[in-house]
Amino acid sequence: MRIYLSTKQTGCRVRYGFTLAEVMVGVMVMGILFVGLYLGFTQGFAIIQVARENLRGAQILQEKTETTRLLDWSRVANGSCTFSNYFYPLAATNASKGILFSGTRTISDAPLSESYSSDVKLVSLQLTWTSGKVQRQRTMTTLVSQYGLHNYIVSYPK
Repeated sequence: MRIYLSTKQTGCRVRYGFTLAEVMVGVMVMGILFVGLYLGFTQGFAIIQVARENLRGAQILQEKTETTRLLDWSRVANGSCTFSNYFYPLAATNASKGILFSGTRTISDAPLSESYSSDVKLVSLQLTWTSGKVQRQRTMTTLVSQYGLHNYIVSYPK
């Protein structure tokens, strides 16, 4: 059996690599993909940070609301106060104390027309903090009764 190999090229050229135009298009597509990937990571981390701050703000408001419900009626009826709380994110160093949450508790008469309206107060809590360069604010309101939960607690510090 004899095998003959032809070394003669027939009209087509053999291609060994990519042209410069193909390489440049490939580099451009890869560049766009990497930029999109990194922007996605950046936006994702920013959204997680804002969600973390919102959650901490809601926790602070809930804590202050529950504290108000447990206060003695004489302390509830006497009025408003201010409070502050720090949130220590992972990026906080010893030099900075983290994000400052500042809040106010405003106590006013309840918008009721019933005979027991003098025994109920409307408590409004407002919380503000700065996230980056954006000022954020959350509020929570509740009604507190003179004959509420505080009667079950012996004493509760401020």
